[in-house]
Amino acid sequence: MIHSSTLIAILLVAITTYLTRLLGYVLLKNKTLSNKHRKILEVVPGCVLISVIAPYFVKDHPADLIAIGITLLAASRLPLLSTVIISMLSAAVLRQILI
Repeated sequence: MIHSSTLIAILLVAITTYLTRLLGYVLLKNKTLSNKHRKILEVVPGCVLISVIAPYFVKDHPADLIAIGITLLAASRLPLLSTVIISMLSAAVLRQILI
């Protein structure tokens, strides 16, 4: 069973990640952006997600390390929202199974 604090953290990370993309477009809607700047805006949400999971790189919990691998694989092949959902679910499930 997922703890309520874990579920709240998952929701907050998903909302924060999505809002970084949304706010970028809202704040810059009347500006003309180069292709380079557009590409930068597209990776910002991923950077937020990575900053949340990056501390687990220095831990030795197998569930967290596997979840990071799953997240990286999903991020290389899927859209942002799918990646966020897969990363959070894989971390939750693997922590229940392996820890």
